[in-house]
Amino acid sequence: MKKVENYSVSKDLLKDRVILITGAGQGLGRTAALTYANYGATVILHGRKVEKLERVYDEIEAIGKAQALIYPLDLAHAEDKDFIMIAQAIAQQLGRLDGILHNAAFLYGLSPLENQTVEQWRAMLQVNLITPFALTNACLPLLKMAPDASVIMTSSSHGHQPSAYWGGFTVAKAGIEALVKIQADEWETIPNLRINAVVPGIVNSPQRAKTHPGEIKQTMRQPEDLMSTYLYLMGPDSRGMSGQTVFCQSNE
Repeated sequence: MKKVENYSVSKDLLKDRVILITGAGQGLGRTAALTYANYGATVILHGRKVEKLERVYDEIEAIGKAQALIYPLDLAHAEDKDFIMIAQAIAQQLGRLDGILHNAAFLYGLSPLENQTVEQWRAMLQVNLITPFALTNACLPLLKMAPDASVIMTSSSHGHQPSAYWGGFTVAKAGIEALVKIQADEWETIPNLRINAVVPGIVNSPQRAKTHPGEIKQTMRQPEDLMSTYLYLMGPDSRGMSGQTVFCQSNE
């Protein structure tokens, strides 16, 4: 378990890299997409709603960075063929992939386990756990060809330390940390591949507003405050670091 602090970032940190970001239409995903683009990357924007992705695309265009790609997909209903199609589209249009940020998340809401349904669990496991596994696998041939590829999976403080009412979401996020360790072990002999989990902590985001609607947003950390961690893990300076859970805040 690690925490990244006082990381100094060079402006060309991600120059010439191609990075896929799921859940890029809002919150942390949007901020990460803009940040990665600002540091030189060509970003592929995934999300469920095209209009949100188009707004992020326009923001990247407005700051004069490399033209982004948009790939909309409803992860709750995605199958193997859908993830394979994403990988094929990246290969055909860009010819390479240097990183994935698995940021998309889905939570029905807080409730006791006895009130949660099989349908709700299927959706939460599909988006929060199965998709990161399946999409990484589909893109693995591209990642293997990259000189320095990084995969970041998003965990949660509740996934790291399970607590009441978080149900299927917490189980999925706990699974993410197990998945990261398994994958890191399997990639141990492949020096150009690495994978780590990030625990963002308390941050102003649409998901946080859904679970804690009464909080004052101005007193919370903003997505921009966490980007040094996301840059460090995606960039070359974290090469050799794999299978770790990284905390953006110290009070998890």
